[in-house]
Amino acid sequence: MEYLEGRRGRVEERLEEVLDAVEPTGLHEQVRHVALAGGKRVRPTVTMLVCEALGGDTETAVDFAVGVELVHNASLVIDDIIDEADLRRGKPAAWTAFGHGPAIIASDGLLGEAFALFSADERAMQAVSEAMVQLGEGEATELVARPVDEAEYMDLARRKTGALFRAAAELGAIAADADAYTVEAFGQYAERVGVAFQMRDDVLDATADADQLGKPTGHDAEIGRPSLVEVTDLEPEEVNERASEMSDAALAALDAIDVENPEAAGYLRDLAEFVVVRER
Repeated sequence: MEYLEGRRGRVEERLEEVLDAVEPTGLHEQVRHVALAGGKRVRPTVTMLVCEALGGDTETAVDFAVGVELVHNASLVIDDIIDEADLRRGKPAAWTAFGHGPAIIASDGLLGEAFALFSADERAMQAVSEAMVQLGEGEATELVARPVDEAEYMDLARRKTGALFRAAAELGAIAADADAYTVEAFGQYAERVGVAFQMRDDVLDATADADQLGKPTGHDAEIGRPSLVEVTDLEPEEVNERASEMSDAALAALDAIDVENPEAAGYLRDLAEFVVVRER
């Protein structure tokens, strides 16, 4: 755990540096409220671990890691507005704390800071831009054409959750100056981890305690948001099995990559296994 905490600590330190430079004061307060409210920091951890697994420059990776976390947080602000969710990570959602207008501006501010971190690297910009397109298309699809079966749900999960996980891993490989094959292989690994993560999220929303989870539960069913539990006849236990199968597919992609740092790669394996058994 000390290994992972060290990487997370570097991300947190750089994240605070980036946010402390945000102006004006009102926006500074809002972006800090969103981005420093906690969170698992899974995506930036993936970026750091992928770079280290390939023996890359972690100074570049930490900026990419912070950037992908800012993109993720920006998307959560919009999710909470759409869902009318009052809580995020056990604290008032941005729109609840500041109002709809300031929350949207905070989301824009987070995206601006993120792309400033990616702007010097063309491949990084491309990876994140592609993820943003997928994420936006997923959000739009969810609003107007909700999935009605498992296949449609899986496509939505790849866009809404898997795409940003993919970008996080690709950014780590890009920071390590990896070739296109390696970037793609890590992208496949992380996309599958992201989809497994979303499946487990669906189960937790249907079965977990709100205090334990840090956000309201049962909300997906209440607002008609598609989850694998809702759009199929699968029981939560069966969804967990599907998530485990996706985790195994992620591990298969990881095993096909030549790495220089087995310890970092080992933590990527642990992550793929953890996302399907987590309780938060």
